[in-house]
Amino acid sequence: MCMHFIELNSTTLHFSKTNSESAAPALVLINSLGTDFRIWDEFLVHLGHQGEVLTYDKRGHGLSSVGDERYSIDLHMRDLAALMDSQSIKNAVICGVSVGGMIAMALQAARPDLVSGLILCDTAPRIGDAQTWQERINAIEANGMEGIADTVMSRWFSSGFQAKWPEAVAGYRNLLCRTPLDGYTGTCAAIRDADLTCQAAQIDVPVLCVAGEDDQSTPPELVEEMACLIPNAKYERVGNCGHLPSLEQPEYLAHLVRQ
Repeated sequence: MCMHFIELNSTTLHFSKTNSESAAPALVLINSLGTDFRIWDEFLVHLGHQGEVLTYDKRGHGLSSVGDERYSIDLHMRDLAALMDSQSIKNAVICGVSVGGMIAMALQAARPDLVSGLILCDTAPRIGDAQTWQERINAIEANGMEGIADTVMSRWFSSGFQAKWPEAVAGYRNLLCRTPLDGYTGTCAAIRDADLTCQAAQIDVPVLCVAGEDDQSTPPELVEEMACLIPNAKYERVGNCGHLPSLEQPEYLAHLVRQ
């Protein structure tokens, strides 16, 4: 899998793509707030997908540029659509976690030609409320990423994972804290302002909704509520897992996706 850079929508996006001669649909992975596409590495090892795989750092994350536009879920979606168009990818299975799931739902609504199925991990059409997101933005602007890092780790990972793998938690804390402030707070504002309830109710492709049972950011009940809203969606609850199943339960997530 090679890393690449491309200029789209007046910003530089960092992405990785595998090529394949297989007839299997392409798989597109969208990472969460405060992470980059490395969160999918172990999951992909277990998955062994035969088709093309596209991963990328959304704007303001990883090695992608922050850009100058006001952030919204629609802007993130247009970045992904432009990236898929540039790589001639259509009818793909889109797997997004957290805000990545919101971007996936928006993509299916705006560009159904790009989407043959959705895997929505630890996400919802609306996550949290405006006041909570604004308080997080204010805290970061006052104290930087370090001020929220420990709280975020407690949401990302189950208590069992935190106790067993403190060095991994420390590493992912570094990943969070090195996210550009404007990219992180801009995406917080995008989540704050988004409500994809109407779009979710009209999804007409196969959908798998996945929830970590210990997720405090998008609790299982919220994800199950989304699954009930989406026609014919399947719902799976993952044990011993917080907000990021590709990190905490990559083998089991790969099993669910293969099914």
